[in-house]
Amino acid sequence: MALVAGAVLGSTLVTAEGEVNVYSARKEALIAPALDAFSKANDVTVNLVTGNADALLRRLQVEGSASPADVFITVDAGRLYRAKAAGVLQPFETDVLNDVVPDNLHDRDGYWYGLSQRARVIFYNPEKVDASELSTYEALADPKWKGRICARSSSNIYNQSLVASMIEADGKEATQKWVKGFVANFARPPFGGDTDQLKAVAAGVCDVTLANTYYFGRLGQSDKASDRAVYDQVALFWPNQTEGDRGAHVNVSGIGLTTSATNIDNAKLLVEYLTNHESQEWYADVNNEYPVIDGVAPPKSLQPFGEFKADSMSLSVLGDNNRMAVEMMDTAGWK
Repeated sequence: MALVAGAVLGSTLVTAEGEVNVYSARKEALIAPALDAFSKANDVTVNLVTGNADALLRRLQVEGSASPADVFITVDAGRLYRAKAAGVLQPFETDVLNDVVPDNLHDRDGYWYGLSQRARVIFYNPEKVDASELSTYEALADPKWKGRICARSSSNIYNQSLVASMIEADGKEATQKWVKGFVANFARPPFGGDTDQLKAVAAGVCDVTLANTYYFGRLGQSDKASDRAVYDQVALFWPNQTEGDRGAHVNVSGIGLTTSATNIDNAKLLVEYLTNHESQEWYADVNNEYPVIDGVAPPKSLQPFGEFKADSMSLSVLGDNNRMAVEMMDTAGWK
């Protein structure tokens, strides 16, 4: 589809002509206005295809060199790694991207760049848990949490990436031990998505869970009274914040240039546009996520969460460690 409508999010001094084709795992409402603004500012037609992240990756693989896609937008560094490993992305760089996107938030080989950040942190029921009882991800394996933790499936890439980050931070042996202890503390078999876990904590099914910050922010901004009630009954805790600790685990939504790309200059221009100040401000706000570039404040929906120390680990390692993380989760019986 050729994009129409949408507020202009900023302008660029560089002007190009032609088109650029985008495959996006982000829903149309969460990306189309930014693409339309880019189109208006640069006289470039943007053709957008949206769909399920894994389905779009399979589509890119099936289409191969005949794919019309110039760029691929998806969520989680683990998925971006899979796209890289599948051979559907090619490396690229520009001076602008090297300047504005922190090293840890883009692929070490230049296959993808982060567009927004989300943190996967601890959420708890303040009627059942005092914040002083919480400290780190690692501490959630303590037997005192037995029967008190809800979690989504081990097939979920967000959980896989968290475990992958722990492998990097704590080592293989300690992480395997942690996964076993964490699973032993489940209040129920893994079920549902992040929002379901937050609702379970609010309902008293469990006391603690792990979820991405944007799900919580979305509940607080919802038009549904039931969603806002969940938001009011659950509290956020930033783990691993003490001096010398690694900080809260963060991940990204990101974008890569496809191997089949024919509109390469326009594709690079689009990536630069999505990382400018105005686009970052809009993109973070509409997705309830944190910007990737310095100098852009978090959206109002996330500002009540306060400031936090984020893990500065290179997100490239999440893909490197993914297979090992999945094997550890399987070994521990994390369904």
